[in-house]
Amino acid sequence: MSKNRCGWCLGDELYEAYHDQEWGVPVKDDETLFEFLLLESFQAGLSWITILKKRENFKEAFDHFNYQKIATYDEAKKEELKQNASIIRNKLKISATIGNAQAFMKVQEEFGSFSHYIWGFVGHRPIKNRVKYYKDAPATTEISDLISKDLKKRGFKFVGSTIVYAFMQATGMVNDHETDCFRYNEV
Repeated sequence: MSKNRCGWCLGDELYEAYHDQEWGVPVKDDETLFEFLLLESFQAGLSWITILKKRENFKEAFDHFNYQKIATYDEAKKEELKQNASIIRNKLKISATIGNAQAFMKVQEEFGSFSHYIWGFVGHRPIKNRVKYYKDAPATTEISDLISKDLKKRGFKFVGSTIVYAFMQATGMVNDHETDCFRYNEV
């Protein structure tokens, strides 16, 4: 018997596995939060499936998403990344990732962890929406607007409200699984 899933992931094994195992599951550890921040920023203007298909390549190219290492990348490393055909070779996004790693660590210093900072915007509990059809889910909310503005103020790049909302969905800050999806009540 097949499971009822959100409509956006149907028909692609990679998408379905990501949906079933990760999307919307609350993430509280800084390492995984940074990974999603990096991936979401590279997704800007592209489809999420494009990023998912390249996820392992990103992991390899960006030192397993080690933000402490990424924060120290120099011009030679930037050039190496720009030449790496297995990832998205956007020089602005590559530079932003390095700056975001630095800003990420400043947030950790100020708040004790990035998780404590980012989850504070939702009262440290997931927002559970009642989405009947995935296309009816919002692209932005007042909270994603607020987070985006605050991240930008702290020096983050490629963190517009739409990117931030997708990050919130991916990391379980908001549950936008369709109400009849088998994951809706599980996450």
